[in-house]
Amino acid sequence: VQLQASGGGLVPTGGSLRLSCAASGRMFMRYTMGWFRQAPGKEREFVAGVSWSGGRTIYADSAKGRFTITRDTRDNAKNTVYLQMNSLKPEDTAVYYCAVGTSNYESGRAQDYDHWGQGTQVTVSS
Repeated sequence: VQLQASGGGLVPTGGSLRLSCAASGRMFMRYTMGWFRQAPGKEREFVAGVSWSGGRTIYADSAKGRFTITRDTRDNAKNTVYLQMNSLKPEDTAVYYCAVGTSNYESGRAQDYDHWGQGTQVTVSS
């Protein structure tokens, strides 16, 4: 399984970014997708997750109300997940990783994810 994340960049405080991630390769029948991030000197932390159907989502407290995770619901495009990030803050600066897990259901636990992308840098200037 390969994950290709894109959409990172440099934005001012209050700005927005939309991250995308496409999974390819030998995929599971059904799988959850999610986003994590890692800031310099900090551990990787959960940001948002979405179920196989796209109908259920879960967010870290830091992301609630500002970030939205969506999944393309078309049968031939369910391997793509997006993270719309609004009202960005300097503390959102991190490398953002997308991940795929074998569960049907949304998850905030890193151990539920089996494959990880290479990450995309998000930098929010103050």
